[in-house]
Amino acid sequence: MKKCGAKTLFATHYHELTQLEEKIKNVKNYCIAARKKGDNITFLRKIIRGGADESYGVEVAALAGVKRSVIRRAKEIAAELESRGEKAVPAANIKTAAERRSGDENQTSFLAENGSTVEDKLRALDLNTMTPMEALTKLYELQAEAKNS
Repeated sequence: MKKCGAKTLFATHYHELTQLEEKIKNVKNYCIAARKKGDNITFLRKIIRGGADESYGVEVAALAGVKRSVIRRAKEIAAELESRGEKAVPAANIKTAAERRSGDENQTSFLAENGSTVEDKLRALDLNTMTPMEALTKLYELQAEAKNS
């Protein structure tokens, strides 16, 4: 069997990852073709070149049997974020590993002050027992708290 050396990452969202193709040699994006009509989604069982046109995380969760109340809340959160204009990170803001290692004096760390409530709450989280949606919700809560402190 001939090995091609491919490394693969699957993600249901994080559209900023698809922008890495523009910055890192040999990164290629593929996605599964999908057709969406209202809240209904059909995955076409065909892998196509490029990134997904939108996140189907909530739809996938519904297909997986996640409770309707959770799906309803996820849609509310998504609508709220969209109404605030929160989008994926622009490609210009994505840094390669080398750029991250060089440091950024303009980058502010939310962990800068020892003993902050946000830091304590982050340390107390058990990420291994949280669902992705719970983790994302907690992250938004901690971000709001950090902005207000």
